Amino acid sequence: MTSYQSAVERLYALGHELQPGPFRKFDLAHMRILCHALGDPQQRFLSILIAGTNGKGSTAATLASILLASGHRVGLYTSPHLLRVNERICLNNVPISDANFADAYEQVTAAASPLVAASVLPHLPSFFETMTAMAFHFFASSQAEVVVLEVGMGGRLDATNIVEPILSVITDIDLDHQKYLGDTISQIAREKAGILRPGVPAVTLPQHPEANLALGECMITIGARPVSATRNMASLSPESSSLVHAASTGTRFDLSIMGREVEIDSPLVGRHQLRNLALAITAAEELADQGFHITPETIARGTRQTCWPGRFQRFPATPTRPETVLDVAHNPAGAWALRAALTEHYAGRHLVLLFGAMADKEIEEMAKILWPIMDHVVLTTASGNPRAATVQSLAVLAGAIGVEHSTAPNVRQAMDLSSSLALAHGEMAALVIAGSIYIAGEAVLCLHESPSLSA
Repeated sequence: MTSYQSAVERLYALGHELQPGPFRKFDLAHMRILCHALGDPQQRFLSILIAGTNGKGSTAATLASILLASGHRVGLYTSPHLLRVNERICLNNVPISDANFADAYEQVTAAASPLVAASVLPHLPSFFETMTAMAFHFFASSQAEVVVLEVGMGGRLDATNIVEPILSVITDIDLDHQKYLGDTISQIAREKAGILRPGVPAVTLPQHPEANLALGECMITIGARPVSATRNMASLSPESSSLVHAASTGTRFDLSIMGREVEIDSPLVGRHQLRNLALAITAAEELADQGFHITPETIARGTRQTCWPGRFQRFPATPTRPETVLDVAHNPAGAWALRAALTEHYAGRHLVLLFGAMADKEIEEMAKILWPIMDHVVLTTASGNPRAATVQSLAVLAGAIGVEHSTAPNVRQAMDLSSSLALAHGEMAALVIAGSIYIAGEAVLCLHESPSLSA
């Protein structure tokens, strides 16, 4: 039997499609061959695909929580993870156990190895392909009724896209992963539209004109049924019946759903989350029309019970740490959303930023969005990650932009330094952590070291 630790180590050794080195071509034919050898587990549950650049994780988590609150047996597959790789595969909001993780890895490896030996597959599946096959196997063997799948990258050639979804959702699209998806929003939108299917509802919101045009053309060509989530967009206007009451701990508003007025009270913070909530609620209404046991009350309860850490997540101050805001913003659109939330909830307060990012991200643009509103920026790098931008390269950028900054060789030292700098500004100062989910994950471990600290 494969141990959990061995499974994790061997999984990471497979390498990721985005790691430096020879580019491994995305090919759904290989994924179909692998899953066929496993008995096509992806055909044994209902699937919902969610693609986009930003907000797909929040939307997926909210929709899965609504389905769970409605009495369904729900799988949720997301990426990347914050602390442990198990977080990517959840059943009824509980991460896969270490034992089941090891078993799933063993089953996938046992199916893949003979295929490689016989040259049916050119090489072992990548990290993400293996994780996705493991998720399919686990959900099928656990008798999941419906599985919400967050697309890893793009859509058309993503490993998740071998399922036949009963519903597709496309969140906000922006420039990201241009090396693989295209240099324009239109090209990227067409890659995301790869999750659409003939006659299957496709839930979207109006967004960038180029994305709107590309998605509209793809829906017509494919024959997908467009569903707009605008009816569930809460308004920021005082005249609106669904006026938003936003706080640094959540978002609340009244909304008419299926002819009944309910209070939506989400733990997700930031005006950008209104769009993700609208998409999730509209998707839930569509599923109710398909026969799922979803009601206005279960939509409200599921939204309230959503757990999606690392998105404007607040940690209270302790004697050794200032109040801390953790956000996994890792591209310009995410940086703008974080800046808007900070402006709304932390106006007039001193802010220190702990920042690190992956080298293949739009670091300069993120820096120009976030760094100028900070009193000080502490630059660091993710431990042992070959994709991570170096501290030296970040420092050069900080010097060019002209922001006050310091450096630390790792997240732990960066936490100590940035905490000290924030505390020096007084009790109303706050520490902000952003730039990468890998940085956020390491920071959370440091934050939880204090027994008096709770998120």
